[in-house]
Amino acid sequence: MPKDKGKFQRSDRKDAPYDKRPKGKKDDRRHKHWQGDDTAPVATFDEMNLKPDLLKGVYAYGFEKPSAIQQRAIRPIVRGRDVIAQSQSGTGKTAVFSIAALQLLTETSREAQVLVLSPTRELAEQSQRVIQSLGDFMNVRKREQFIESLF
Repeated sequence: MPKDKGKFQRSDRKDAPYDKRPKGKKDDRRHKHWQGDDTAPVATFDEMNLKPDLLKGVYAYGFEKPSAIQQRAIRPIVRGRDVIAQSQSGTGKTAVFSIAALQLLTETSREAQVLVLSPTRELAEQSQRVIQSLGDFMNVRKREQFIESLF
């Protein structure tokens, strides 16, 4: 029976994935880094410390409780972490980056601060509608510009 109670069993192989390698001092620092406070799920939008006007927009949009992907991804993005998130259709992925982007905006600036790239026109339009709706109570302006590929 292995002493390790975690999900992965440790291995002494050098080519083993990170989670299966023996822990050393260097691994401890790296492991501690990604286990930070901001990766824990957040049960409510109120606990995310969002701007009051953004929070109004979130609730006006119809959100009551953050979905699993929203609980885990919004806060790390707002804190400047690189995030790769994957979730089923209809779970609120668009809202994740929309809420995070609106939280990071400086409302008094007239400069462009956010660029959303989408693989299709339909997804770009959906993102624009979500951002506009969530930002209804904020001093946010949009600039629509669709660039189509000529390949």
